[in-house]
Amino acid sequence: MLYLLQLLIKLYFSGIKSINTAKLARWLNDEASQIPLIIDTRSPEEYALSHIKSAQLIQLSNSDTVEILQVSLNTSIVVYCSVGYRSAKVAQQLQQKGYKNVFNLNGGIFQWANQGKPIFIDKHPVIVVHPYNFFWGKLLKSKYHHY
Repeated sequence: MLYLLQLLIKLYFSGIKSINTAKLARWLNDEASQIPLIIDTRSPEEYALSHIKSAQLIQLSNSDTVEILQVSLNTSIVVYCSVGYRSAKVAQQLQQKGYKNVFNLNGGIFQWANQGKPIFIDKHPVIVVHPYNFFWGKLLKSKYHHY
């Protein structure tokens, strides 16, 4: 089901570049490359429970959200949410503002966690992810649920 959702997101946001979890993990671990700016587009409650290391919270609810970015338009930016829809909307806004290297994380933090990639509260590793709600939480392996 997550694969089908990813396909629909790619079709709906066809102008948005995406990155898979394996490529992002390699990028984050590559000491020779410039680490991308990681943006979490979930709610403060979701972000507070866990997030990808070094991710900054930027919410979608404010249409001027992208104005607060104080980085070059050439900065590499990876956005994510639970499954990829909210982050695709933010990626679209960033592109419309002139950012050139914006990527949406395929499958969001659910796929990241489901594949055993590290998640954190600040710099401390954790093993739970906010399931967003009952329906969308079905896409997250139950061992990562926080209830």
